[in-house]
Amino acid sequence: MKRTIKKIVIHCSATREGVDIKASTIDVWHRKRGFRSIGYHYVIDLDGTIENGRPLDKPGAHCEGVNDSSIGICYIGGLDSHGKPKNTLTPEQNDSLVTLVSMLKDSFPDIKIFGHNELDPSKSCPCFNVQEWLKRL
Repeated sequence: MKRTIKKIVIHCSATREGVDIKASTIDVWHRKRGFRSIGYHYVIDLDGTIENGRPLDKPGAHCEGVNDSSIGICYIGGLDSHGKPKNTLTPEQNDSLVTLVSMLKDSFPDIKIFGHNELDPSKSCPCFNVQEWLKRL
């Protein structure tokens, strides 16, 4: 199946700042929820490593209503030490997110970029304003 990709949706893992998990952990969580595999296409670890998740040719399972036409990127973090929403992007994660988004824009020139909370206002994920972040790039 050839997918028409129109959006990038940025997410956080909703884990506390500094808690180091990997795409494999999220894969387990998502399978327990009934998903075939991890719902995100990419995961950005605390040290900035970009892990592959679901293959790009497969629809994601990360944002209801746009999974068929989007790429899901998740950074590890998003909560402060008390479990409240917070932008916890490390400098390494930020650099990797810039690199990954730039690479995807080269492959999909007309792609639009959103935070999960822009497409589902009931969410605080990714716990930062993606449009403001894009303006600073």
